[in-house]
Parts: sequence; C-alpha cells; structure tokens
Amino acid sequence: MKKRLFAILMVGLIMLLVVGCNQEKPATEGAAAAGKFTPGTYEGVSKGHGGEIKATVTVSADKIESIEITADGETGSIGDGAVAQLTADIINTQSLAVDAVSGASESSAGIIEAVSLALEKAGANIADLKDPANRLIVEQTKQEDLNVDIVIVGSGGAGLSAAIEAKEAGKSVVILEQMPIIGGNTNRATGGLNAAETTIQEENGIKDSKQTFYEDTLKGGHDINDPELLRTLVDHAPDAIYWLNDMGAGISRVSLSGGATNPRIHTPADGSAIGPVVVNVLSQKLKELEVDILLNSKAVKLIEQDGAVVGVEAIDKNENPFKVNAKAVILATGGFGANSEMVVQYRPELEGFSTTNHAGATGSGIVMAQEVGADLMQIEQIQIHPTTDPESGYMFTEGLRGDGAILVNKEGKRFTNELLTRDVVSQNILKQTDKMAYLITNQEMVDENASLAKYIKEGYATKGDDLSLLASELGIDAAALEATLKTYTQYVKDGKDTEFERAHLTQSLEAGPYYAIPVTPGIHHTMGGVKIDTKTHVLKPDGHAIAGLYAAGEITGGVHGGNRIGGNAVADIIVFGRIAGQTAAAELK
Repeated sequence: MKKRLFAILMVGLIMLLVVGCNQEKPATEGAAAAGKFTPGTYEGVSKGHGGEIKATVTVSADKIESIEITADGETGSIGDGAVAQLTADIINTQSLAVDAVSGASESSAGIIEAVSLALEKAGANIADLKDPANRLIVEQTKQEDLNVDIVIVGSGGAGLSAAIEAKEAGKSVVILEQMPIIGGNTNRATGGLNAAETTIQEENGIKDSKQTFYEDTLKGGHDINDPELLRTLVDHAPDAIYWLNDMGAGISRVSLSGGATNPRIHTPADGSAIGPVVVNVLSQKLKELEVDILLNSKAVKLIEQDGAVVGVEAIDKNENPFKVNAKAVILATGGFGANSEMVVQYRPELEGFSTTNHAGATGSGIVMAQEVGADLMQIEQIQIHPTTDPESGYMFTEGLRGDGAILVNKEGKRFTNELLTRDVVSQNILKQTDKMAYLITNQEMVDENASLAKYIKEGYATKGDDLSLLASELGIDAAALEATLKTYTQYVKDGKDTEFERAHLTQSLEAGPYYAIPVTPGIHHTMGGVKIDTKTHVLKPDGHAIAGLYAAGEITGGVHGGNRIGGNAVADIIVFGRIAGQTAAAELK
C-alpha cells in the first residue's frame, strides 16, 4: 500500500514538472532559447511632437518583419516622412541605431522609442539593437534616370501646387526633394493666407478690397515691389483659398496681420498654423494623382541643350548621380535663409542671427538658375521676423499680435505698436534690453487660438495666475507690468491707443491667467531671388525668358519688395506655384 501511494505521488510530481515545463516562458527566456525575439506582434506607445505614437511591430525569431506606426497627432508631412524613413531604416538594418529624420527630430525620437518598447516586449536586447556595430549592411540602390514632361525641384507649397496643376493638365510629373520630408518652409508657416474681397471676409462682415491689399503690400515692401507681380498676387489670392478649400483645407477664419489695413489673413477655423494644413491637403491630392516625389534627391545642376533647359542632374540618397530628362523644369527650392554664408554675402550686418528656416533653405535653386544665365532681383532684401524663440529660432505666428497680444520689454513696458510691419517691429525689439521682448497673452486668447495653445503645451510660455505672479516668474518689475496692462486695457475700452497708435484693439487683456512668451528677431524670409515674369518664366538680364525654365515661391524676387507682409508668403507660393504648373504644361511642345 505504501509502495502504491509512493508511486502515485511520483507520477503526480512528474506530471507537474511536465506541465510546468510546457508553460509559456517569459519573453526574455524564450528569446534567449530560440533567437533574438519571441515571435509575435507587439505594441509600444510613446510621446511624439504632437501626441501619442503607437508602434505595432511584428517579429519572427530572428527578424523584425514589419512595423506599423499610428501617429495622428504628428504634423502630416513631417510625421509621414519620419515614419517612412525610420521604419524602412529599422527593418533594412535590423537595428535601432538609426538616424533621426532631419526636420522631424521629435517625431523621430517618439517613433524610435515606441518601436523600442514594442521590441522590449518581444524579448529583444535593446542595448544590442542600439549598438551601431550590430547594424546589417544595406545594399545600396541607385536611382535610375527618368524621362518626364516636367520635373519640379522642391516640395514646398509652390512645388506641390505646380505639380497638381501640371498633372491635371495631363503631363507626366516628378518632384525632387533634397530633404527626407516634404513641405520645406511651408511646414513652418504659422499665420495664414492673405486675400481680399473673399466670400469668407464677406461672411464675417469684413470690408476689404484688392486695391487696399495692393497698396498695403506696396507700402510694406517699401514701394519697390514689382507692380505686375504684386497685382498678379492680389488678383489670384482669393482663388488660391477656394482651391485649397476644395481639397479640404477648411480655411474659414479671418484675422489681422501687421501692415494690413483690414483683417485679411485667412486661417483654419481653429486658428491653427496654416502651413501643415496646406502641405497635408496638397500631398494628399498628389497621392490621388499618383505623382512621384523622390525624397533625399538633391538637384545639383540644370541640363541645357540648344539654349533651353531640358532636365536636371541630381544625386540620390546614396550619393549616386542620376538625371531627370524633361521638357520643362520648375524651380521651387525656396530661399536661402538657412545659408548663413549666403545671407552674410548680401547682408553682412546679419551675421550671427538665428533663423526660422528649415535646413534645406540653402539657395541651391538660385545658384543653379544663375549658372544658366538667370537674372537676380533684390537679392539683398532679407527679412527678420520679430517673434522667434531666443534659443531655438522657432517662430511664433504674427497672428497672436493680430488677435490681441502685446509686446513688453524686460522693464515691463510696451515700446511699439505691435501691428507695424515686421521690419519695424524687429528693429524696435532689437533696441530693448538683451534685444528681446515678451509676448503677453491671457487665457481668453488661448481658448480662441489653437496655435497659442500649442506654444504653451510645448513649453515656450511662462504662466502667472495674475500679473504680479507672472512678473515674479519673469523677474521683471511687477508694478511696471501692472501699470502697462492697466493703461493698455483702458486704451482698448476707449478705442484709442494714444501712446503707440495701434489701430486694432481687439483684446483688453484685463483678466488672467496670463502667459508670456520670450521673443527676439530671427532671419525669416529672403524677399530677393530669381527674376521672373507674371507667367513664372525665369528671365535673363536682357529680359528674355530662359526656354524651359520656370520658378515660383521664395526662390523668386520682386513680389514682396523690401519687406514681406505676414500672410503674403502662403498666398505667393500657392498663386505662383499654380501659375508655374499651368504655364509649363501649356507651353510644352
């Protein structure tokens, strides 16, 4: 009986051991036994530039098979570009030792972290995956030569608009973009799109005219704007808005920008930045039209034949040369605000200034156009924007001042009419202590302006429940700041600013909480560039057009004169980008 009981116990113990051995092991043990990972699909969640990023990663025992990223809060083109490049790099190299995407550092960091968290759940050794020595060597691919009707260099608002018009005219089109993401400086456009006599103004009870728009811009540009280019901008601006809205831009709000007599800067309904919205709707349209955009593909030289431009020499992401043979070339490469050497070449006094521009704004298109005989116009006209972050150069929309924000110096005092033109406000800030000022806003403005709410969320602003607390946080004289706001509030109630003659007094700022954003001027826009006519033909010094070559956007000169009015750049890129696409398509033989 004892032997039988002992046998039963032994059988039971053996069964328990067998069951225990068959239980699912922790991921780390399974990975160690079978390979790098425990096969399956895992999720990781992190924080990106605009919100939550979720990575869904599928792995086999020894390989990262696929990565899907959900990042609805990331800026459209920036997030898409970062996702495409990083997921490809991680899978191709089977490594987390990948470079952040230029121009999308926060999105990149969030994507890498989310993927890392998912792989950690799969039992991966994250330290090994982040070691560059363990990267697989990826076989380099070479971009083949292409033959198209029209090649467009640059994927900002002008280039994307030109591509849509050319493609819809039945032409084959390809876009070359030297950066890893599309959008260029358009991604950074914060304000809106200027236009006069629009149905949106009419619906909001705003009286304005194209002639007043023309006169404001001419005055703001120091009366040196090209009259015909300016008239083209003004006349076509309303259609630019309707065209974007037909693609889903949702531009329905009208505010005021510096240098404008009347409210005419058109923005998305919630007051959010215009640039990402424009890039998103244009890029989505190009996807529908199946237009190829070659990222990390830098144009280096225009190809000439029998006195005409017939294509572009370029290099791909692996530094391999290739050609795009075309019947027409549209240059939409932007300005040179990020090229400090070129800036100093034309304006030595701007040495050392920060820039609001993206890294690709190097003036490469201007140089290429010069090499084939293009004339330049007002190349020395370079604008500094008055409200940029003193540390990073990040630009805060002019719409804040249009909506009611004021500027005070480190002594807590106003020192300028906030709605003067950018050049004047910038010079007035540079005269203040430490060449900086504070944008003062309150909660009422935050509730009405998505861009302002975003700046606060991202940590650019200091908060004070009342003015005394705000002054304490900023280290400025509380009595002076309180006196400044009391005086300004009275100006708003009286409808008259007797000190600085600000005409549009929209917010009394009499109730907190208050917010202060430190600002200083930074290089923003290069008004000068390649000389064009109203059909966007690139011109020689003798006034004749260079056959096959067109240009639109910040690469060109003459539209804005000696100073650009806020809201005119977006109008410029859409209006002249569309014209470039239409003209090039119509003139193809």
